[in-house]
Amino acid sequence: MPEKFPTQQEGAPPIDQLLLADPSLWPVAPGWQSLMAEFFSSPAGCGLLCFLQQRLQAGAVVFPPQPLRALCLTPPEAVRVVILGQDPYHARGQAEGLAFSVAPGVALPPSLQNIFKELRRDLGTPFPPFPVPGGSLVNWARHGVLLLNTCLTVEEGQPASHSGRGWEALTDAVICKVSKGAKPVVFMLWGAHAQGKRSLIDASRHLVLMANHPSPFSALRPPAPFIGCGHFSQARAWRTQHGVAVSTESCL
Repeated sequence: MPEKFPTQQEGAPPIDQLLLADPSLWPVAPGWQSLMAEFFSSPAGCGLLCFLQQRLQAGAVVFPPQPLRALCLTPPEAVRVVILGQDPYHARGQAEGLAFSVAPGVALPPSLQNIFKELRRDLGTPFPPFPVPGGSLVNWARHGVLLLNTCLTVEEGQPASHSGRGWEALTDAVICKVSKGAKPVVFMLWGAHAQGKRSLIDASRHLVLMANHPSPFSALRPPAPFIGCGHFSQARAWRTQHGVAVSTESCL
């Protein structure tokens, strides 16, 4: 579905932070709409919106401007791979509502650099041209890769600052919906926060791959280093085995 964003004055700089705690401004694909409506009318959803509004009124800078963008670009019926991270980038100009992705021309964050390094090591995929597409994973999202974090907002310079405030209930529901879907899906759970969703996934039907978060702090550490995990080749082989085509747009 077309993306819609809050309006801004002509000539003003792009909106790069959350302006209002208003889900009506956060479009999602039709297949996600009933799940979103149910969540935001629940105690957990209402509590989350209250928290976000309080933080915004207090002057907190919250990212990204569109917390549900992954659910706008990747409808549930199109999901074939889920890449699950922790929370959005916390530096200005980086978070854009897709886990690990940044807009074209934005310098590659270290975690994204490590993702591209592992793609090159595992599949021989070269780094994307810079500045376009650069670190943008929008094409992945548009071709069935759900780029989801466990928590969908964060405050500037404060990683995990919105953890435990309600987003996890929503992302739990998203993972459950994908797991119960008709098609086999590859789930890549990167880091402890993502691996906490493991019990929500039916491993008898889907491929579940787990590794450390691609952050430089953990990418090379045991017990499951991200560099060398081979998730991309394993996903490709599993999808071929199950008769599912591999997208040339996302390498998955």
